[in-house]
Amino acid sequence: MSTPAAPAPPALKKTALNATHRALKAKMVDFGGWDMPVEYPCFTPQRQGPVAGGPGSGGGLIAEHMAVRTGVGLFDVSHMGEIQFRGPGALEAVQYITMNDASRLKDGQAHYSALLMPNGAFVDDILVHRLSDNDYLLVVNAGTTEKDYAWIRKQVGARGGIHISDYSPYYSQLALQGPRSLETLKKLTRVDLAAIKNYWFTWGTVAGIPNVLIARTGYSGEDGFEVYTPSDETTTVKMWNALMEAGEEFGIRPCGLGARNTLRLEAGMSLYGHEISEEINVLEAGLTHWLKLDKGSFIGRDALLAVQQSGGPKRKIIGLEMVDRGIARDGYPVLDFEGREIGVITSGSPAPFLKTNIAMALVTAETAASGSDVLVQVRANQVRAKQVALPFYKRPKK
Repeated sequence: MSTPAAPAPPALKKTALNATHRALKAKMVDFGGWDMPVEYPCFTPQRQGPVAGGPGSGGGLIAEHMAVRTGVGLFDVSHMGEIQFRGPGALEAVQYITMNDASRLKDGQAHYSALLMPNGAFVDDILVHRLSDNDYLLVVNAGTTEKDYAWIRKQVGARGGIHISDYSPYYSQLALQGPRSLETLKKLTRVDLAAIKNYWFTWGTVAGIPNVLIARTGYSGEDGFEVYTPSDETTTVKMWNALMEAGEEFGIRPCGLGARNTLRLEAGMSLYGHEISEEINVLEAGLTHWLKLDKGSFIGRDALLAVQQSGGPKRKIIGLEMVDRGIARDGYPVLDFEGREIGVITSGSPAPFLKTNIAMALVTAETAASGSDVLVQVRANQVRAKQVALPFYKRPKK
């Protein structure tokens, strides 16, 4: 009797720019069920960027990372999810399922927040945008969109006065990041981009495309904009090509998920499944700046208050810089100098701009409070690392 064939894996989802990435010879990977570019190893800009240490000939992760730090880079983040709350009950529902205080938002303002489980750990981290008095747009992570939407429907979907919709398939999202991003985008729109403050947004015509949402947000530690357009291929490719052409004089590069990760790590930004997860709570993650325990009842609040009242979290996320030669990779054990395991690396890699090896780690609260050096088990070697403040990198003030 023959063994039945295993079911074929589901086909990878594709953004409207999939053919564009492949034409640019991007290295493609399966990212949360999406066929996404991790880097563009063969890309050579037509014009050299006029910045020291900026992009030159050849491509790849380091060139992309440096382009964003010193000039401008363009990311396809159309895999991200968009969930909209509309109706007179929208604010109340958003308040109940998120940890930040959305009542403080003004029309055209956004903030970082999170969906929490009852134990104070993470369903996901998100951005909340206030479109108007009764209209909020939540941008969620790509790999968790379906889970997030199901969670939201379960928690507040039965409430009256609210309409909750998953509009993810209808949006393309492009992230233009770097110190020359404003100059690049300015060529394509009459919108006063300088008037858009960090974590604010507006609507306007860009590259001849009307009703584009233009947000001064990003995940790179640099100034930048995220633009949202209809998800059809014609419109999305038109926007991508216009941005690439506008940024040519600044040495713009298409950037993949690899550079997106090294950029956010240098900037000390958390990543779902690494510094935040269903096993790590907000206090452990060190995201208390966005935690508003005084706003009233919300999911996870009681558990976090109990942790505070019991003396605080037993573990904390810290920053590490490698002293000895070696790269701390995700999942590597962190040890004290007696060889006892005191934590684990949550994210680690070389830092292309800082030119050192860095990591974030979840360690015992005692270790975090001591500020002491630690050891990281890098394969067969124990490599010394020193604790450093987060973020590792802050962009220069203008």
